[in-house]
Amino acid sequence: MVKKNDQLIVTIEDIGANGEGIGKYQGYTLFIKNTAVGDKVLVKVMKAGKSYGYARLMEIIEPSAFRVSPICPIAGKCGGCQIMHLDYEKQLEYKEDKVRNCLTKIGGFDKITMEPIVGMDYPYYYRNKSQFPVGKNKEGKVVIGFYASRTHSIIDTDHCYIGADVNIKIIKFMRSFTEKYNIEPYDEVKHTGLLRHILTRMGYKTGEVMVCLVINGKDIPHKNKLVEGLRKIPGMKSICLNINTSNTNVILGEKVIKVWGETYIEDYIGKVKYRISPLSFFQVNPIQTEKLYNLALEYADLQGDEVVWDLYCGIGTISLFLAEKAKKVYGVEIIPQAIEDAKVNARINGIDNAEFYVGAAEEILPKKHKEENISADVIVVDPPRKGCDQKLLDTIISIAPKKVVYVSCDPATLARDLKYLHEGGYELKKVRPVDQFGHSVHVETVVLMCASSEAGKC
Repeated sequence: MVKKNDQLIVTIEDIGANGEGIGKYQGYTLFIKNTAVGDKVLVKVMKAGKSYGYARLMEIIEPSAFRVSPICPIAGKCGGCQIMHLDYEKQLEYKEDKVRNCLTKIGGFDKITMEPIVGMDYPYYYRNKSQFPVGKNKEGKVVIGFYASRTHSIIDTDHCYIGADVNIKIIKFMRSFTEKYNIEPYDEVKHTGLLRHILTRMGYKTGEVMVCLVINGKDIPHKNKLVEGLRKIPGMKSICLNINTSNTNVILGEKVIKVWGETYIEDYIGKVKYRISPLSFFQVNPIQTEKLYNLALEYADLQGDEVVWDLYCGIGTISLFLAEKAKKVYGVEIIPQAIEDAKVNARINGIDNAEFYVGAAEEILPKKHKEENISADVIVVDPPRKGCDQKLLDTIISIAPKKVVYVSCDPATLARDLKYLHEGGYELKKVRPVDQFGHSVHVETVVLMCASSEAGKC
């Protein structure tokens, strides 16, 4: 019987959904972080249930052929890169298997036409957005970095190997500024202190840089020195404050105040320019996003006479990408500010065949279909991790587009939703994962489903 604090030797046989290694000891399953398939390891049992438990890696006795030394010295502690110790090709294989297993086990799809995962050419320094929590350590020193895995303990660092490299200069300056002018970091337990987070964004094609300081107050002192220092960083276009005085773990508040420059930066995906504010949802990996959207466009196979609905459209990222090939695109999003951004993005690109509506898609789409006789040849959905609302899936089935292109960031909820659509008369035609988040367990997937009546033509 395996008990807490037992030290055991196990061989890792598989990887779990969260990137943890899975090993067995006399038939008993253990989940162990920072291990790779093939590792022979000494572990200490931290939690033991009846049929499985969790253990801590103590020593690698024999390393796996797939194990590599992470380029980042804090990769094992930070919560951002769960599988940086895996060879990148093995990471891609893991993500393909993750999607396939979800579609089979959750979705019930036996025969899957799954195309090879779209990997990254260089899986480092790819994120155009980073959020650095600010706090103090036990000695009272300012710490800026990232939360340790599954905690709110901040690991102090100037360097993230998956974030934009301009962050190194930004964080070094902000550390110096905070210490020199005694800017009090936020204490989330006491709900005191001023500086909560440092949010950065970078336009990979434009080179434009944004720094947004999230504060527990109305203003920040020594703004002239703040601007003077940050403006020295090449590409700086936007310095602003985000006001968040709520006692919450949510990073951003609703109010943004300009300190210098603009309250936005601009960047491109393909030929489409997007205006990005601190509150905008915008894919964090622009190089892979272009591949992702091109894949969605390929699956939609637009001929120029289709009416397309983009549900969960955000700031219009996919909508405007599709508009070049479609007769008309309608975007729907429940967040008003996102729709305002989408309209601005359409205007600055001279796109006049895209319209955007604020509201729940399951209400807007049927209303427009019934009252204005607006059709839907293709529906594109790009929901959050929780997947599509069931009412929305029912709406799609009732509207009966010829094609549904589903862009997913969670294979489990994707599989659940595809199963529902399949039961509603749609066939799964194509599946292709895309690695947007190298060294993490997350994976994007693009799927084409066709109405059964159109399956032969789709």
